[in-house]
Amino acid sequence: QAQPVESGGGLVQPGGSLRLSCAASRSIAAIYSMGWYRQAPGSQRELVAIITSGGSTNYADSVKGRFTISRDSAKNTVSLQMNSLKPEDTAVYHCKVVYGTGSGPVERWGQGTLVTVSS
Repeated sequence: QAQPVESGGGLVQPGGSLRLSCAASRSIAAIYSMGWYRQAPGSQRELVAIITSGGSTNYADSVKGRFTISRDSAKNTVSLQMNSLKPEDTAVYHCKVVYGTGSGPVERWGQGTLVTVSS
């Protein structure tokens, strides 16, 4: 399945920081983009941040200025540095990897890592 593997979630107080990491498989094809999505209880999954192979980034308005996505292409990893965390950032964070294959893009999702922001 070549599922990405996330790490770094946990419990943090409001105003604190966490760093999430995701390791993608090298076995499918060249990676087109890597991104982070989150899903809070009772809510739909939403985009948090994405970075392309060319280094372009896109962020949800709710995290701009607080979260930073970065990528290590040599290691096929993507990280999400989360600062100034708020209770509304509480969610399961999923990594998504998009591979560019000869048959078209192929997506792989990680199982997710829980981030809880609470005092």
